[in-house]
Amino acid sequence: MRFRGSFELSDARPRSLAAIAAVLVVLAGAPWAHSAAEAQAVGTSGTPAIEPAVITSLADTPHDAGTSIDIEWKLSPTETESPGTVIEYRIMRADSPTGEFTEVGSVPATTNAFSDGSTQPGKQYWYRIDTMSIAASVASQAAGPGVSIMQWYNGRSNVLFLVLFSCAAILVYIWIAKRKKGQVFVRRIPALDAVDEAIGRATEMGKPILYIPGGLDVDDPQTIASMNILSRVADRVATYGSRLMLPCNKAMQMSMARETVKESYLRVGKPDDFKEEDIRYLTDDQFGYVAGVDGIMMRERPAANFYLGAFYAESLILAETGFATGAIQIAGTAMIDQLPFFVAACDYTLIGEELYAAGATLSQDPVQLGTIKGQDVAKALFMALIIAGVIFSLTGHTFFYNLFTIK
Repeated sequence: MRFRGSFELSDARPRSLAAIAAVLVVLAGAPWAHSAAEAQAVGTSGTPAIEPAVITSLADTPHDAGTSIDIEWKLSPTETESPGTVIEYRIMRADSPTGEFTEVGSVPATTNAFSDGSTQPGKQYWYRIDTMSIAASVASQAAGPGVSIMQWYNGRSNVLFLVLFSCAAILVYIWIAKRKKGQVFVRRIPALDAVDEAIGRATEMGKPILYIPGGLDVDDPQTIASMNILSRVADRVATYGSRLMLPCNKAMQMSMARETVKESYLRVGKPDDFKEEDIRYLTDDQFGYVAGVDGIMMRERPAANFYLGAFYAESLILAETGFATGAIQIAGTAMIDQLPFFVAACDYTLIGEELYAAGATLSQDPVQLGTIKGQDVAKALFMALIIAGVIFSLTGHTFFYNLFTIK
């Protein structure tokens, strides 16, 4: 009996305590219960409240095409009070203060600037900054309007000076070349001296000359330069009475070549010797054209081959076939990737811009000659500035570095 009564007493004690706790909760009321719930939530998340950033500046990005606005803001005080709480700032944009804001970018914490490069010139935009933590975010007040404006001048005075100097040099030398009627000194290119030698050798052997003007049409500068050289080659061919074969892979290229060669025959007084059928169109297909030209080389065995113009993968195929036939080969192109093949397989090679210089020299056109001379003067200035900049930098002076730094 004593054990049983003892058990009942101990069993009743927890029930009494539960009843007392329930009474206290009822007496305390809902406000107390709500505060306890909040306290428990904050304690569980462990994330303090974050404060918003404040936009301080909306400005047009200087020296641009009017497609960018620079936004600056004051960092959220939470970054100082609780480092590590803020993880990033999201830049939101709308077309009006009450419009829908969409994200245009984001930056990590401690960053207080952003450039919105997706704006339209003259259009108004409103911005706000959303401060983000792991579990919460808070938006700043909207600021605006911000307007991007296109500028005509980007402030790079050093580049402007060099461009103006180059243009002035070209115009001055064009004027000088016109006054001297094309008698302007241009450095002699060795490959040009070999032109007469190659044509003379072909004439002595009684074999034709093969001229390839490249794979691009007449709207390409390399093809135009090639036609200027063709005019000189055709003059010599007409004078010596040799045969000139010129297969083309563009219809307009063929027409231009025919007119160029025809004028050369008229100029030397032998219009009846001009054979239009020797200048013909083969095909537009790259390797079909190469196969056709290689067939001409193997059948006709020309004593001199000229490859002058724009060339691609066909350069080595043509040059190797010509080398196998024993012809003197003179090549020239501004396609840098193909120059090693021509240098390896040809007797003379016009490297890069030498093709344009050769065309200008042979044509004696004042505009082309003046342009070449003006560019040479500009290059001389650039080389002098580079050398001076290196010397000044090695001696610890940053004058030239700062002068020509492009921001």
